[in-house]
Amino acid sequence: MDKSKIYPRTGDTQTVYLRSVITRKTIEVGDFTIYNDFVNDPRDFEKNNVLYHYPINGDRLVIGKFCSIACGAKFIFNCANHALRSLSTYTFPLFFEEWDLPKSAVASAWDNKGDIIIGNDVWIGYEAVIMAGVTIGDGAIIGTRAVVTKDVAPYSIVGGVPAREIRKRFAPEVVERLRELQWWDWPEEKIRKAIPAIQAGDVEALERIQVL
Repeated sequence: MDKSKIYPRTGDTQTVYLRSVITRKTIEVGDFTIYNDFVNDPRDFEKNNVLYHYPINGDRLVIGKFCSIACGAKFIFNCANHALRSLSTYTFPLFFEEWDLPKSAVASAWDNKGDIIIGNDVWIGYEAVIMAGVTIGDGAIIGTRAVVTKDVAPYSIVGGVPAREIRKRFAPEVVERLRELQWWDWPEEKIRKAIPAIQAGDVEALERIQVL
């Protein structure tokens, strides 16, 4: 794909190829992943949707290929947390000047749960919230306004607050075959040929295309 191309559709400035508008080194986005925003400029995804993602913590947002992210989806990072091991939830280390604490200990003000990792071909619904430390598997669907606090299995549908599994998208053997195929890593021309099979839900046809 053209790495500089921002808008996938002519005349549609509400939808962007997310990779083309990312500037932070701690955010990685795969090819063809899109973000739609009909409230704010989608090019401001880093400012409006990736929250409490401060350089001091070094945590990462990794999003795979062919993901679809709906308007208002949020990714809440570790600096939003408070240290639960402390007897107080007040973030004393953050206000080191006021309390004569070492500046080097600022990160002890919050619990660090790790990166947010989003697989390939994931659909994240309107105003869903993904919390720090969560991994979402390939092919998963996150429901509208779900709050995801735990890992999501590949090809499962979750929703609610906190998000819980509603059902699997496909039978276990189909999920396994899709995970082996990893069609999102194929060359663009092969993916183009595979679109009818993908849309028809025809795993056998997809497997035949793979060996071509």
